[in-house]
Amino acid sequence: MSPRPGFTPDGDLDVAAERRPGAVTTGDGVRFEVWAPTVDAVDVVIDPDGERRAVPMARADGPVDDGIWEAVVAGIGHGTRYRYRLGGTELADPASRHQPEGVFGPSAVVDPTALRWTDGGWAGVELDDTVLYELHVGTFTPQGTLDAAAAHLPRLARLGVTTIELMPLAQFSGRRGWGYDGVFLSAVQHSYGGPAALARFVDAAHGLGLAVVLDVVYNHFGPEGNVANRFGPYLTDTFRTPWGAAVNVAEAGSDQVRRFFVDNARLWVEDYHVDGLRIDAVHAIVDPTSRPFLEELTAAVHDIGRRRQRTVLTFLESADNDPRTVTPPPSGLGGDAVWNDDYHHALRVAVTGDRAGYYADYRGPADVADVLRHNWSFRGRYSEVRGRRHGRDASHVDPSRFVVFGQNHDQVGNRRDGERLGLLVEIERRKLVLAAVLLSPFTPLLFMGEEYGDPAPFPFFVDHQDPELLDAVRRGRAGEFASFAWTGPPPDPGSIDTFRSAVLRPELAARRPHSQLLALTARLLALRRRLQAAAEARPVVDQHGTVVSLERPGRPSSLVALQFGPEPVDVTPWRGSVVLDTADVAWGGPGAGEVGRDGSLTMSPWSAVVAVDDG
Repeated sequence: MSPRPGFTPDGDLDVAAERRPGAVTTGDGVRFEVWAPTVDAVDVVIDPDGERRAVPMARADGPVDDGIWEAVVAGIGHGTRYRYRLGGTELADPASRHQPEGVFGPSAVVDPTALRWTDGGWAGVELDDTVLYELHVGTFTPQGTLDAAAAHLPRLARLGVTTIELMPLAQFSGRRGWGYDGVFLSAVQHSYGGPAALARFVDAAHGLGLAVVLDVVYNHFGPEGNVANRFGPYLTDTFRTPWGAAVNVAEAGSDQVRRFFVDNARLWVEDYHVDGLRIDAVHAIVDPTSRPFLEELTAAVHDIGRRRQRTVLTFLESADNDPRTVTPPPSGLGGDAVWNDDYHHALRVAVTGDRAGYYADYRGPADVADVLRHNWSFRGRYSEVRGRRHGRDASHVDPSRFVVFGQNHDQVGNRRDGERLGLLVEIERRKLVLAAVLLSPFTPLLFMGEEYGDPAPFPFFVDHQDPELLDAVRRGRAGEFASFAWTGPPPDPGSIDTFRSAVLRPELAARRPHSQLLALTARLLALRRRLQAAAEARPVVDQHGTVVSLERPGRPSSLVALQFGPEPVDVTPWRGSVVLDTADVAWGGPGAGEVGRDGSLTMSPWSAVVAVDDG
C-alpha cells in the first residue's frame, strides 16, 4: 500500500513533500487539496474574473479513510478567489493563504514565487545572540500595518535588538485584535497588509541583520469565522482548554490534523522566510501519545532550517516548568527555548510588593536570586495558588534556553486596565527591572515601546461581529480579575477607543525622560554583548538582603548588582571599576552610588550597578 499523502513510508510527517494542503500553484494552474473525511463529495468553486464555476474534486491516492480530496484547475493562478462546497454549503479553505475580505469572505490563491526577496545568503540569528522585541502590528504604529512597522526596523537594529517577535498574524475576525483568535492559520491578517506585506517586512528585517520570529497558536481556533471543524475533526471535546474544545492531536483523524499544523509551520519558514516560531501556550495542547505532536513539530521546523541552511528556532510558551520542553527528542520535545514566567513574577513582586493573584507565590529578591541560580523558582516547590507542588528542576539547562522579560503582552494585558510597568512604579524601579532582564544570562525580551517607556496601555481588544459573542467576551474578561481584587469594569474589549489607547507614540523617545531611558536601553544591550562574550562560566549568584548579584568569571570578569530596596545599601568591596549605574544622572537618576576607599559601593535605592575587572 502506498504511504498516506503527506507522510513518509515509515509513517513520519514528510516536511519535504511537494504536496501540501490548500491551494498550491503549479506550472499552468492551481492544485487544490482539502481534508474532509466525512463527506461523499467536494467541489472547489472558483471565481476568476467574476465567472463562477464548480470543479469536482477526487479522493487522493491512499487509504480511503484519509479523506483527502484534490483537483488541479488549469488557467488560474495568484489572486484567484475560491471556496469549497460540501453538501451544498460553500466554505473558505481551512488552509487558506489569504482572506482578502476577512474571515467570512472567499479564500485567495497565493503564489509564493510572486513574493520578492533580496535576502539570499541570510543565515539567521543564533539563540546565544538573540534579543527579542515583541511587536503587535496593529498598535505599533498609527497605520497598524506591516509596511508601517517595517519603517521602524532600522532604529531597532541600532538599539541592539536582534530578533523581532511578531504577535500572531493569522487571519482573525474584524480588523483589530491581539491575534490569538485566529481562524485561518496560514493567512496573513488582511488589515495588516496580507501576504506581500509580510514578505516585505521579513526581507527588510533580514537586510538589517534582524531575524523575525512569528507567534503561532496551535492550541485552539478563534470563536468567530472558524470553518475547520466543518471539514473534519480538528477539535475534540474529550479535552478542554480555557478557550473551548482542544485541538485534536491524539484521537481519530489526528494524523491529518498534525500534518495541517506542521504544514503551517513550514509555510512561514519556507514561503515567508521566517526565522522561528513562538508557539503559544503549549501546556494547553493535550497529548498523551507516545510521540507528542510538539516533538514532531519542532523536529520538522529544525529539519526545514537545515535544508534551507539557516538557523530556525522554536520558542515554547509553557507554564509547566518542565525541562522536557527544551530537551532533545526522544526524551523531550526539542524546543530551543521556553518562556520563564517565574523571573517576571519575582521581579514584579520585588519592585511593586504586589501579592495579588498569581503573585502570591513569590517572595521578591529571594526568588529573583533563586531563578538566576536555577532557571526556575518552582521546580517541585509547593504553590499556594495551585494548591500543589509545581515544576521540575532545570538547573542543568543552559540559561539561554529561558526567555525572560519585565513586560510582555500577557503580563501587561493580564491587568484589568492593561497598564505598563511605567504607570505602576517610578522610573528608577523601571530601570532596575530593565537591567535585571537585559543583563541576565537568559534570552531577554523587550515589549514594544518598553525601550523608551511608552505609557500606552495594552488592554485586551477584539473586533467580533457577533453581538452575543462580544457580550460574552466582556463578561468573561470581567470575571478573569476576581482573584486580583480590582474594582470596576475593565476597558470594553469591543470599543475602538480601547484599541486606540494602545497605539504607541514613538515620538516621545525624543524628549526626557524617555530619551534617557532609550539611551540606557542601548547601553545595557551593548554591555550585554560585551559581558556575554567575555563570560567563561555560568554566573555566581549571591543575595544579601535587598541586593542580588551576578558575578561572571571571564576576561574581563564582571559583577552585576541589583538593589531592590528603598534605602541606600553598602555592597562589599569588589576589584572592578563601575561602568554603569542606573542611578546616574545621565540616565535621569538621582545620582550614582559612591565608591569608598576600601572599594565598597554604596548603592542608591532601586538601582543596578555593573562593574568590570579588566585585570
